[in-house]
Amino acid sequence: MQSDWILDVLTDLKTFATINGFPALAEQLDDTAIVALAEISAHKDRTGRKPHGNDLTQVRPDIGGTGTNRHV
Repeated sequence: MQSDWILDVLTDLKTFATINGFPALAEQLDDTAIVALAEISAHKDRTGRKPHGNDLTQVRPDIGGTGTNRHV
């Protein structure tokens, strides 16, 4: 799945939070991972395809497109 990278990032952040004594943040990151899984699944159900993790035009149409409204 092309969206697995976001789950890997959340896992890394949770590990950091746990090691460094931020238990509330670690718990919140668990909740965030659940939301991410639900969003990825819903996107796949709506579109019939997996979201692309490297296509910023899907998330922010003002980035990476050919239009004149680029605000990077």
